[in-house]
Amino acid sequence: MLHTMPNLRMICGFVRKSDIPSESTFSRAFAEFASSDLGRKVHDALVKAHLSDELIGHIARDATAIRGNEKPANKAKKEKTPKKRGRPKRGEVRVKEVSRLFLQVSQSPAEALHDIPTSCDVGSKTNAQGYKETWRGYKLHIDTTDSGLPVTAVLTSASLHDSQVAIPMMKLTSEKLTYLYDLMDSAYDAASIWDVSRSLGHVPIIDRNSRRGDPVLMAPAEVLRYRERTASERLNARLKEEFGGRRVMVRGHKKVALHLMFGIIALFADQLMRLVS
Repeated sequence: MLHTMPNLRMICGFVRKSDIPSESTFSRAFAEFASSDLGRKVHDALVKAHLSDELIGHIARDATAIRGNEKPANKAKKEKTPKKRGRPKRGEVRVKEVSRLFLQVSQSPAEALHDIPTSCDVGSKTNAQGYKETWRGYKLHIDTTDSGLPVTAVLTSASLHDSQVAIPMMKLTSEKLTYLYDLMDSAYDAASIWDVSRSLGHVPIIDRNSRRGDPVLMAPAEVLRYRERTASERLNARLKEEFGGRRVMVRGHKKVALHLMFGIIALFADQLMRLVS
């Protein structure tokens, strides 16, 4: 396309056909950008330049499936230790496994994300029609403002539950800008997430998970604010349909993350121009 479309060539910074690098040079440059985390750095600079001085009303947090172009990584089998039934004997000490969410409360975002699985694997979820969908690849978690601007994005394994990234994402987004409300669906209904949101000075509005009990309804004012969460759904749809999120040809977590971050950067710029005009 660069060789046959002069306008596209000019947009990409190549005046003549002879200026276009070879495919191998493109590949090496892409690998270098991926290893240096260039996409995240550019996106953070955009957020700082345009949103750091603004007061944001709502941050909608959601995850979307990213289909990969590679085989799932082999998972190491965990040795199952049989659990003893009944009460412990006198003097017996049983060590309880500490949950990831509990640890994330006191961890920095970098420490929390270091413990998150990022390899390609198989994920599944129930769609809006109630059917179970399965895909091979990754899961992209995005924080979106109520005006449709992506603020924080984290790419994880497809099988990771949405709630496992909420706390570090809240902390990262809070470092970038000032906002008031955290909007999340029932997958994020966990006590640690509620507590961290409040400790950061936000008001959490999370759809309650009934957990096979009686559903807990939101207050009317919360229902109105929760509707702003559709901003994240629109952003996910635009990323896939208009900015390359549906067709990922590169392999490996770092390269897939860079591919998606380039799309998020372009989406941020496009949405910003729409808001200005």
